[in-house]
Amino acid sequence: MAKVLIIEDNAANMTLAMFLLESVGHTVLSATDAETGLTMARDEQPNLILMDIQLPGMDGLQATTVLKRDQATRAIPVIALTALAMKGDEERIRAAGCDGYIAKPMRYQDFLKTVAEQLVAAP
Repeated sequence: MAKVLIIEDNAANMTLAMFLLESVGHTVLSATDAETGLTMARDEQPNLILMDIQLPGMDGLQATTVLKRDQATRAIPVIALTALAMKGDEERIRAAGCDGYIAKPMRYQDFLKTVAEQLVAAP
């Protein structure tokens, strides 16, 4: 299956996402801040990154912009994990370079479906 990097500072959300991904056979890497996540993305070359938007320090949109500008990580799909569900938020998320988003609180069927769709579409 795929190698998925989760960048999430909320322990409960991280635990849930890891459990769901591992339950369908994915290998999961985790980081609790953007800087660590960026390093892991470059070093580990995951098939997919799940990026919390509201991270301490550098936020998820800034981190996604950095990933998409870096030749080494540009092609890795990024799905935003966000509680931001207001009108205009999806446009900001997509403008930063995210390939999709999952609203929090996560519904496990939608979460796994979105992950599977991005992995199929990934180069």
